Amino acid sequence: MREAQPMSPAGRRIVAAAEELFYNRGITAVGVDLIAEHSGVTKRTLYNQFGSKDRLVATYLDERDQRWRSLVLAAVDACDDPVESVTAPFDALRTWSENNTRGCAFINALAELPDPSHPAYRIAANQKLWLLNLFQELATTAGRVNPALLATQLLTLHEGALATQPLPLDTLSAGIDLARALVRAGTPDPLRS
Repeated sequence: MREAQPMSPAGRRIVAAAEELFYNRGITAVGVDLIAEHSGVTKRTLYNQFGSKDRLVATYLDERDQRWRSLVLAAVDACDDPVESVTAPFDALRTWSENNTRGCAFINALAELPDPSHPAYRIAANQKLWLLNLFQELATTAGRVNPALLATQLLTLHEGALATQPLPLDTLSAGIDLARALVRAGTPDPLRS
C-alpha cells in the first residue's frame, strides 16, 4: 500500500494517532472523529489525506508491516550461522514486544476485518504469508529437512506467542526455546550437504 509520494506532516500525525488508537482500542471501535481529534486535524483533512477510513487502516498496517519486516530482516542479517538465522524472527519478536503489548495488530485486524477484499485484510494476510515464506527460505538455506513443514511449525509457534502476549505468561521464551529445538532437530538434508 506504499504511497507514491511522501506523506505530509498532517498525514504522518493522522497515521500516528490512528496507529495508537487502532492498536489499543480496536479498528472498528475507533471512528474518524476521534482520529482527527487526536491528530489535531479536521475530518476534512483526514479524508483529503486518505480518502476513507479503510485506506487509513490499510496505511496504518502497511507502515507497521514495513517496520516489522525491517526489524526481522536486520535480525536475520545479524546472524552468522544459517541455522541460527532460522529463529531470528523470534529474536525480532522479543524486541518488538517491548513496545507492543496488546498482541499482534495483524491478527487483530484479520479478526476485525473478515472481508478478504478489504485492503487492510490483504496487508495483514500478506504479512503472515511473508513470514511463513521467510521461515521456509531460511530453513531451506540452513539445509533443514522438510523446510515447508518446519516453516509452518515455526509460524504457529510465533503466532501463538503473539496471540498470548497480553496474558501474564512467558509464552515467547517457551516459543523461542521450542523453535530452536525444532530447528536443531531438523537434521541437514543430505542432498544439500
